[in-house]
Amino acid sequence: MKKKVHVVGHAGKHFNITGPLTIPQSKQGHPVIVQAGSSEPGRELAARTAEAIFTAWQSFEDAQAFYQDVKSRLAKYGRRTDELKILPGIFPVVGRTFEEAQAKHQQLLDYIPVEAGIARLSALIGFDLSSYNVDGYLPQAVFDGAATGHRSRVDIITKLARDENLTIRQLYQRISGGRGHYEIVGTPEYIADVLQHWFEHEAADGFNILAPTYPQGFDDFIELVLPELQRRGLFRTAYSGSTLREHFGLQKPVPVFL
Repeated sequence: MKKKVHVVGHAGKHFNITGPLTIPQSKQGHPVIVQAGSSEPGRELAARTAEAIFTAWQSFEDAQAFYQDVKSRLAKYGRRTDELKILPGIFPVVGRTFEEAQAKHQQLLDYIPVEAGIARLSALIGFDLSSYNVDGYLPQAVFDGAATGHRSRVDIITKLARDENLTIRQLYQRISGGRGHYEIVGTPEYIADVLQHWFEHEAADGFNILAPTYPQGFDDFIELVLPELQRRGLFRTAYSGSTLREHFGLQKPVPVFL
């Protein structure tokens, strides 16, 4: 047993420690390292260190371009493309018919008070919109660099506003639920179609599900969408492992001391 106890021996900028570490190693080797964000530094950090990356995209084309860009960076760090899982967030509103899904979605939008919607949008982009006409468009200053929010999120939101010619009201309604992530409104079959297309055409290795309501939104996804994905052979029907690392299909790190 003593042979399995090693001095940590870390000396760094923030702390020094000699050890030994008095807790057992995780069954995963170490916890799965997840990075969030899509900026240039974030992409490089993920390629160098992360095992999963949480990101947000409003279109298949942008998600696919991001996927290919990040995966292409792994080789220079001696890593394989399957060592990093790219997991875009999606906001699914599920109905047994399109009409039911659209009615659910509209009900969610109607719950958003104007003041709350503007405050949320302002916080996300880092620009105070409270004095602007809610049925007008984003001020040019936002597009010119005055917004101080996280760059990747600002870029997503301003691109959405410009591409779809959205007013401030329409924009905060679009992002208040999914917070800049892709909203999919429709039947289980339609949502499964979208996820399958992204998965099979290198836009995602999986998805981070952002349910519109708790717990009902998760229940709808589990009870209606997952069985459809399972019928298509796209989602497991039983777990083959017991850790998050195994569920993600990631290899257990080789111990340093062997």
